[in-house]
Amino acid sequence: MTTSFNTPGPASEPAPVRPGRKLGPIADTVGSSHRAWLEPTRERYLASGRTLSDLSLKVLAKSKLSELLRGVGHYPRWEVIHRLAGELDLPGWPLYRLWKQAAMDTGKSRDWVDRSTEGTTAVATARSDQPLEHWALCQTIADGYLAYASVFLTDDTHKTAVDDTFAILWLCFDEALASPDIRRYAWNILRATVKAKANYRDERPVLAEAAFDTLALRDVSQQDQPTRLAESLELFTAISKLPEAQLDVMVLRHLCGFQPKQVSDLLGIPLAAVRSDERHANRFLDDTIELPPRTGGPTP
Repeated sequence: MTTSFNTPGPASEPAPVRPGRKLGPIADTVGSSHRAWLEPTRERYLASGRTLSDLSLKVLAKSKLSELLRGVGHYPRWEVIHRLAGELDLPGWPLYRLWKQAAMDTGKSRDWVDRSTEGTTAVATARSDQPLEHWALCQTIADGYLAYASVFLTDDTHKTAVDDTFAILWLCFDEALASPDIRRYAWNILRATVKAKANYRDERPVLAEAAFDTLALRDVSQQDQPTRLAESLELFTAISKLPEAQLDVMVLRHLCGFQPKQVSDLLGIPLAAVRSDERHANRFLDDTIELPPRTGGPTP
């Protein structure tokens, strides 16, 4: 599934007017992992005032650079992206991480990746330019993000999704700081990243994998587990049909076990909005499925 990683923010200044043909949109065939680094790179280019002709002198031929910024043609080698990052003042480490992830997802071999990074391998480990505010925010929200991602994703995929989220946030950190709420900005990135990696059924994310490690099953006897598991699977199917805001709240509250204030802090929304979303979601679930009395779960 292809997901846009654009996040809502405050109205920005109009992009500088450039001579020549306008840069075309990202191709529909570009996958989510490729889009994860391409969108921030395009945004930085569009806001920079630079032209393709200008950049072509130091990065790549104008026609090829246009293709790169639209995601068409061959997947670009890191040495080209590294030069472009230097011209646009993009942080190298998060860009490299996302570029490498997308390269592997498009079928590039590890040997191709290694050969593509010759002479710039220090970028892969250099994080000395990480903003202190970014580091502090990531430390604060990491556990909550991992818990949320693990409901939709399995194995190490949920860890990769969170690491990718933090890399994208670093690339867009100036925009995040200028947004109305940086926590909300970061959460929008996490949601888009998790959605891009999740499995879907009838265009809704599948939560069934979470059934084996939910609060509902932790204190259930082995004899009662099959019945409770069936109930949980039915509940997960219903939850997946909720609007995004209500789904996020219900996942964090009832599958991850967070208190309302913790959910408010993670989502970057008022506590009243959390309670309202949970109330409306519960009404939908009560009308959709027959649930046992809610006992033993998170309390307000």
